Amino acid sequence: MSEKMKLVIVTGMSGAGKTQAVRSLEDLGFLCVDNLPPALVPRFVELIRSQGTPPEKVALVMDARGGTLFEAFAEAIEYLEQSGYDYEILFLDASEETLVRRYKETRRRHPMFLEGGILESIRREKELLKEIREKADKLIDTSDLTNSQLKAQIDDLFAAAWDSRLTVTVMSFGFKYGIPLDADLVMDVRFLPNPFYIDALRPYTGIDEPVRNYVLENQSSQAFLSRFTELLQFLLPHYDREGKSHLVIAFGCTGGKHRSVALANAVAASLEGQEARVFVTHRDIHREREQEN
Repeated sequence: MSEKMKLVIVTGMSGAGKTQAVRSLEDLGFLCVDNLPPALVPRFVELIRSQGTPPEKVALVMDARGGTLFEAFAEAIEYLEQSGYDYEILFLDASEETLVRRYKETRRRHPMFLEGGILESIRREKELLKEIREKADKLIDTSDLTNSQLKAQIDDLFAAAWDSRLTVTVMSFGFKYGIPLDADLVMDVRFLPNPFYIDALRPYTGIDEPVRNYVLENQSSQAFLSRFTELLQFLLPHYDREGKSHLVIAFGCTGGKHRSVALANAVAASLEGQEARVFVTHRDIHREREQEN
């Protein structure tokens, strides 16, 4: 096996978007194998290793569709670790409400469906995957993502497959729509004055200059940014040394349109020049507009 090979284990909740994730990885040049029984991982790896010119990027999808064969997942991971192979686990997740809605829309049968309905099947699978989720190197919550947004996140995470720097995603969101499941650090910025209550600012977002200036010129905002960026300067090297590959920092305000957006952009800008790859995403910035249409 090539020393440069990038091996990604794709797993997660059924209905959370693994199919779209695999398509995105294929677009990035990954050799993708779907629904591989974990017990076959050693044999597959040896097969790849025996090739004269092995692929440099491989993604293996292993999930609950494998039934009892999926129980060998832990042994497969232990084999990769003991053999010294470079791998990481990508876990796709979504809220129960989202997964139930997706299964009802597609009318597909849940792979763990026995009795009790879709929700019970989802909860059974969640319990099965609990330990794997905790070990994941990268976690994406697809509850509020379109296929194109998920593809963009996959591109951000894996486009530079050999870039060993810590990847930092700075996200804004609205608490009224729920806390992002994939957030590592969550900052509540609702302590700042809300532009929503100023008629002239309400139609704009934190990207627009009037709102951005209103939020960032506030003394409390400036004090917060100074202290928080100092904290990140301390934390990021430690995360990197411990082998963390992806950090999600989420800023939340009430609707995810004004304060959190301005601060997320400001923090992302402050990280320029750090030993990290930085991306910004605004989960709920257009949520109210979409609901009006």
